[in-house]
Amino acid sequence: MPGGRLTHHERQAIAEGLREGLSYTDIAGRLGRPISTVTREVARNGGPTAYRADAAHRATTGRARRRKQPAPPAAAPTASDTHGRDPQAVLELEEQFTAMMVGTGLPRMTARVLTCLYITDGGSLTATELAQRLQVSPASVSKAVGELEQQELIRRERDTGRRRDRYVIDADAWFRGWMASARQNAMLADFTLRGAQVLGATTPAGTRMQDISHFFEHVGRAMIEAAEQWRQADVERRSTPD
Repeated sequence: MPGGRLTHHERQAIAEGLREGLSYTDIAGRLGRPISTVTREVARNGGPTAYRADAAHRATTGRARRRKQPAPPAAAPTASDTHGRDPQAVLELEEQFTAMMVGTGLPRMTARVLTCLYITDGGSLTATELAQRLQVSPASVSKAVGELEQQELIRRERDTGRRRDRYVIDADAWFRGWMASARQNAMLADFTLRGAQVLGATTPAGTRMQDISHFFEHVGRAMIEAAEQWRQADVERRSTPD
């Protein structure tokens, strides 16, 4: 029944399809469900390698129970919130975005903070504002923003005239994060090459380390080239009138 909630049996079928290596399209066809339903279900519950039918069903049941509880009073809308958006659609977008970020390897709280910054029109929030919006402790926010800063996905700015920091997401966030990952690959390539020299380049262990070095060197170089191509294309796009 497209549009209805997935049953436990359907979740078991999704898990079985993932184990068989089926595509989301094939799994959706088996169930008679939209592809978006399957992709959202898997992304929200650990991704294709970690999806478990029983755990997914328990988590969804828990979320449904929490939705039935009275919601806390909403904050008064600000000018940046009055765009005629559907609140439920925005909430679903937030949940799906967070699930996708968790699927890439981010811890859930870190993913929630990143999502919160992305869907905020201003693109920046203080630690206090993040804690209030997410209804979590300042310590949880502090740890999450530290991880995001380390990956260069956000940057810190001093709030004008106030003794507090703002955490900012901008158009270059993914570019910076991508380049940070490329630099990490270069470091791994260098380290494993030195490891091969220590172990002996002609030994089985040394050869293995050398192969790893070649892989990370190639991938890192390709990532940098791709990022630079995107930067040039983005500059041209922005300079071309609509």
